[in-house]
Amino acid sequence: MGLFSKKTGNSDLHTVAFYNLENLFDIVDNPHTFDDDFTKYGKKRWNKKRYEKKLFKLGTAISNVGFDQAKKAPAIVGVAEVENQRVLEDLVATKHLKNKDYGVVHYDSPDERGIDTGLLYQKRFFEVDQSEVFPLQLVDEEGRPDHTRDILKVSGVLNGEYVHVLVNHWPSRRAGANETQHKRILAAQNAQKVVQSIRSQEENPKIIIMGDFNDDPHSTSIKEHLVTDELYNPMETLLSYTKGSLSHKGSWNLFDQIIFTHNFFETKEGGHKFAHADVFNPRFLAEYDGRYKGNPFRTYFGRKYLGGYSDHFPVYVHLRKQ
Repeated sequence: MGLFSKKTGNSDLHTVAFYNLENLFDIVDNPHTFDDDFTKYGKKRWNKKRYEKKLFKLGTAISNVGFDQAKKAPAIVGVAEVENQRVLEDLVATKHLKNKDYGVVHYDSPDERGIDTGLLYQKRFFEVDQSEVFPLQLVDEEGRPDHTRDILKVSGVLNGEYVHVLVNHWPSRRAGANETQHKRILAAQNAQKVVQSIRSQEENPKIIIMGDFNDDPHSTSIKEHLVTDELYNPMETLLSYTKGSLSHKGSWNLFDQIIFTHNFFETKEGGHKFAHADVFNPRFLAEYDGRYKGNPFRTYFGRKYLGGYSDHFPVYVHLRKQ
């Protein structure tokens, strides 16, 4: 879906993206989290060379998201599965990002593995006003705290217009989709609370909700508990048998989504209007051949090092400045 030719650029177009970076860990052991696999002598045999190669590849990918149309790197990029602020600072210092002057927003979350969400933003397009995190309180089967990622909220000025960005990484399906569904429903309700809090303090706010929701656009958590009347999900029409942001057992999923308030459809001088949404899945980000041809070219398959980018494709929306 789109309002322009893919071969033409437009200086009024700005890309807002989300990318799960697949375990972007540094090589230093953190004694407070379960990051041992991503150390020199851990199961993954993680080292400086592999770390720097992954950073370079991720920087290359991010710089290209939406570039064919907007002719510039994304203004805003929400990210998931990052260990700390240092890895994000190392990422924005890589070859293809260092001249873009990206700022970084990051908070350590209580997640037991030490993976967090974060936000990258080009300072010439976006100015951060305030940021905060909203924890998700969960318990396991035995009633003990089940620590997971916070929602990161960043509010600021995008090309002269005030917007709020919520970055999410909801609980995984590792123990089974149905068995863990209630956790993602709670995460959706938590995100809705943040949305309603913003709406109670500001008239007609512009809100963008992005993340790896570990659920598809038609899942109960998204469809019934997050996307209420004031929100629109452009990703709903993108998932198909041949397209998604990640693949599992031969089937595509679209866990990575960007959702926003309906006022991004309004034509208003100085505002941003929705133009296009897509999965960024060029050939260089995908497996070239073999059984998994076309799937995201990931860094690891189990313990086996493949040297790719991520097990997710980025997703993005284009906003046109009016």
